[in-house]
Amino acid sequence: MRYEDGRSKQHASVKDHRATTAPFPFLVVVTTVLSPVFGHNKCNSLQIFKKKKKKKEKAVRVHLKEKSMESKDCSSNFACALEYQTGIGNHFSSEAIVGALPQGQNSPLICPFGLYAEQISGTSFTSPRKLNQRSWLYRIKPSVTHEPFRPRIPRHEMLVSEFNQSNSSATPTQLRWKPVEIPEAPTDFIDGLYTICGAGSSYLRHGFAIHMYTANKSMENSAFCNADGDFLIVPQKGSLWITTECGRLQVCPGEIVILPQGFRFAVDLPDGPSRGYIAEIFGTHLQLPDLGPIGANGLAAPRDFLVPVAWYEDGSCPGYTIVQKYGGELFTAKQDFSPFNVVAWHGNYVPYKYDLSKFCPYNTVLMDHSDPSINTVLTAPTDKPGVALLDFVIFPPRWLVAEHTFRPPYYHRNCMTEFMGLIYGGYEAKADGFHPGGASLHSCMTPHGPDTKTYEATIALGNEAGPHRIADTMAFMFESCLIPRVCPWALESPFMDHDYYQCWIGLKSHFSGLSINEDSRDLQNGKPIER
Repeated sequence: MRYEDGRSKQHASVKDHRATTAPFPFLVVVTTVLSPVFGHNKCNSLQIFKKKKKKKEKAVRVHLKEKSMESKDCSSNFACALEYQTGIGNHFSSEAIVGALPQGQNSPLICPFGLYAEQISGTSFTSPRKLNQRSWLYRIKPSVTHEPFRPRIPRHEMLVSEFNQSNSSATPTQLRWKPVEIPEAPTDFIDGLYTICGAGSSYLRHGFAIHMYTANKSMENSAFCNADGDFLIVPQKGSLWITTECGRLQVCPGEIVILPQGFRFAVDLPDGPSRGYIAEIFGTHLQLPDLGPIGANGLAAPRDFLVPVAWYEDGSCPGYTIVQKYGGELFTAKQDFSPFNVVAWHGNYVPYKYDLSKFCPYNTVLMDHSDPSINTVLTAPTDKPGVALLDFVIFPPRWLVAEHTFRPPYYHRNCMTEFMGLIYGGYEAKADGFHPGGASLHSCMTPHGPDTKTYEATIALGNEAGPHRIADTMAFMFESCLIPRVCPWALESPFMDHDYYQCWIGLKSHFSGLSINEDSRDLQNGKPIER
């Protein structure tokens, strides 16, 4: 049985608390009463302090429980209760109970309200300060409180995190997939996840994987943890309600969410069936690209990234299952409580989301077609300047105004690999065959570009084509410097478009070099040459 907020009947019995900044008058009483006592008898005053502290903590919990009851109508709706912090890469802090965050240190002998301090590190301890990522979580029970991990049965056969000849194939052929149908059998986010292609190895901490998912039911009494790398999730159909250890996020088609390596999360489906794309990166993290000559503003603005606020569940959850992806394999461990029991946290290693409609695109205003890198939202850099392990690039609504220019994307052979998806609308370089929910893969140095219909329609407009606005579309690209190997189930998929190559076969020669006349000699780019 599922409730409106996506939780199971068993899960719904767990108390939940939203972040609040409302002050509690009784919190300041303790120091006022005890200050003279400490000067008289330190031993006796310590006992009094502990008793009063327990009494205060109990009062806070009662207050929060009453507040939760009062807002029952709103809390049954996941979305209406959500608040966010803004920014990317900065230091955040949040507490669901005022005073839950320790002051002046990260790991005191006794944390406020009897919480456990636990650090999650996204980088090595000695990484340079500008790259160092970690957060401190203050939780009711530590995450270590679980039974031993065991291989998940039945085994998930369609996840890969180490790409080699035994589990994937190399092909330079242009590949395209039609939208995958949502399964009829009950399938949650974990079971609906499958790998398309990738390169490198999560064991070696270098590489990437591209997955897709289809799901028709929410996760029940379980949470997922990816120990291999960071997930960048791009929903295409159906919203996601994602509960993490830092709080909750609602992610709709047209938005993305980044779930860093190691965080536990659960996915609910408020709209029913869902489908989408995922990029996974090993050994590094995504960041905003440098803007270079663009200046200080433009592309994705830091203030438009949203980070959850603290929210927690407190209570018994018998048989709760942690599903961990480790080396591309799934393992499970049982525990008797929800992993979303973090009452407060602070740090810069956090899940976050971004609305793609807020992206500020740049484009040419006179001639030629800009390189797609101008539309980079996030990048995962390598040690080589300007070379990305993975770029996330979008093709949003925008104006095309270039004069005497072939405006669609140019024909191209690229040292990088390009995986494309379509969230909604159409894509300017493909008149047919590329549909929302579909995908294409153009590997290193494999030729690609506009299909025949797009080319002919563009040429037919001539040089007098006025400004044109591309509207109601959102395509994207995962681009990597690594050469991917493709999984067998992707190559053998019934949704593989085996006729993809046909979209270019109709391109014919327009060469007129053997019939040059005097008039054509005086034209350049369709304009008369002044002599």
